[in-house]
Amino acid sequence: KQELSDLLSRGNAQRTVAATLMNSESSRSHLVLIIKIVSVNKETKTQLQGKMLIVDLAGSERLKKSGAEGDMAKEAIEINKSLTALGDVIQSLTQRDRKPPYRDHKLTQLMQDSL
Repeated sequence: KQELSDLLSRGNAQRTVAATLMNSESSRSHLVLIIKIVSVNKETKTQLQGKMLIVDLAGSERLKKSGAEGDMAKEAIEINKSLTALGDVIQSLTQRDRKPPYRDHKLTQLMQDSL
């Protein structure tokens, strides 16, 4: 329990936030926490494995409205690209496409088996 709490704190401490014209504490990154769980039956020694994905997505941002410049503008562009890629995958899945575009972004690659 403490180990998980420590990991969450460490991940949260590494997140970047900055003030924009639209938001006093704007997230400059997504937070993705992957928890892998392995349970072993003491009698049979069989293993059950599971995975939990917890994602806190940064919001999309219009550069003109937010006033983001320099590195903040680059971060906003990358956040918007990742959210667009996620939207493309979700749209593809709802249309039952045979090959959703998971490879278009690292975020969708990480989330692939959870979508």
